[in-house]
Formats: sequence, C-alpha cells, structure tokens
Amino acid sequence: MDKRRITQIVFTLITNSNIKGFFEKNIYKGPLKKICVPGLNCYSCPGALGACPIGSMQAVIGSIKYNFSLYITGFISLLGLILGRFICGWLCPFGLIQDLLYKVPSCKLKFNKKVNNVLKYLKYVILLVFVILLPMFLVDEFGMSPPYFCEYICPAGTLEGGIPLVLLNKSLRSAVGFLFAWKMFILVIVIVGSIFIYRPFCRYICPLGAFYSLFNRISFYRFKVDEYKCTNCKACVKKCKLNIDVYKNPNSSECIRCGDCIKACPTNAIEKGFFN
Repeated sequence: MDKRRITQIVFTLITNSNIKGFFEKNIYKGPLKKICVPGLNCYSCPGALGACPIGSMQAVIGSIKYNFSLYITGFISLLGLILGRFICGWLCPFGLIQDLLYKVPSCKLKFNKKVNNVLKYLKYVILLVFVILLPMFLVDEFGMSPPYFCEYICPAGTLEGGIPLVLLNKSLRSAVGFLFAWKMFILVIVIVGSIFIYRPFCRYICPLGAFYSLFNRISFYRFKVDEYKCTNCKACVKKCKLNIDVYKNPNSSECIRCGDCIKACPTNAIEKGFFN
C-alpha cells in the first residue's frame, strides 16, 4: 500500500472516529463540530467529528442572521492557498471511496478531451448555483433556506449520513420518501460511474473540488517540471487518469496531486513541494 492510500485511510478514520455515534444512533454535536474538516465529509455521518465546509457554507449563507461566512470561506481559502487540490487527492474521504471503487476490475473509460473539457465546468456551476446563489436568494418567509447541494445532490451525504441514520433509526425508515430515493439514485450513479471512470464526482460535480481548483496554479504546494530534464515523452500524460498534459501544465486546476505522473517520469523531470 502506497503513502497516499495510507494517508487517505488514516485521515478518513480520524475524521470519522466517533464510533459511539453508530451505537447511540445519533450525530455528534460537540465542540469539534464547529471546526470544518478539509475534505468533503458529511456532518450527519454518525462517526463525523467535524463539519463539512460545503455544508457549513450553505448553512451560514441560508441562515436568517448571515449572508456570507468569512470564517468558512477564509478557512478553505487558506487550505486552498497552501495545498490546492492536494486535499482532494490525499485528505478527502469521498475521494478515497472513489479511488477504491475504481480498483474494481472492469473496462475503464476515458472521455475524450473535448467532452472532458466541457463537463469539468459543471462543478463550478454547481458551486455557484447550489452552494451560493440558491441559499442566498431562494429563501422562505422566515428568511431561511435549505442547504440545496446537501439536500438535493450530495452523494457523500447519502452514503455517510443518510444510509447509516436510516438503517439505525426505525422512525426514519418509515419517513423516507421521494427525496431519499432521488439521493439514492444519484449515489448509485456515482458509485457505478466510479468503477468505470476515475473520480467522476470529483471531476464533474464536487463544489469543494471546484473551490480548491481555483488555487491550484498559485498554491504553495505544487508540481514543477524541469524543462532541461523533460524529453516530452508523454509518459506522465499516459499515466494521468485525469487527462492532464502534465509536462505542459503540471498545475492544472484539475490536478489532485496524486503523484502518479512523478512515478511514471523516466527522467525524474517532475518535482513536488513548496516552491516560491
């Protein structure tokens, strides 16, 4: 098992270490829940110790008291500025789930670059519309709004929070309806898609990934290609599961810093680290 996989597993276990939540059939609401975790991890998961940054952002934007949260935006902006989408590749629990699903033996699919370059903008639309604009403007008579992305789209919430809580609580099982069925449908699509396509949720849907991607080119932690060592052999491109021309654009907004390209480079032309 490589370092990235070990880091993913350890971080997932740490952020979801409230084991008694599964036995007590409830959600941890202690002081740690006031702190956002870096990756996408559902607040409603019985094991979750921290809050999801996307869920927290929606909750604050959609509340009657606030229109925007400087704390949450500042926190994830700082993480993005330091690490970029390294968080997606190494610290996100739902990213780990997709990575493991992709290991299921199957015929792997890759969208051609033109299709991929169109679909990748969908996550920015979801970030803008479902996370920011709808909670800000589509409110009820009390000036509050639901967390639209979490409630209507997020498959991580369904897997980590919805399913465990429904299974653990008989009262919730009798109350599920169309919305839960819709979320289950999205989850099944993402799970099946993740077996054949590398990280479809991260690439085309995740608003947190969209946010972090804005910092990839300027983050302190990034990749660098030594032009004197690079022979343009494109071994990095062939290895990259995200269709990135690494030797041309090592800090693409789509790069999750997995490091596969570094291992594939025959001349050790790609470096990683904190660069000025």
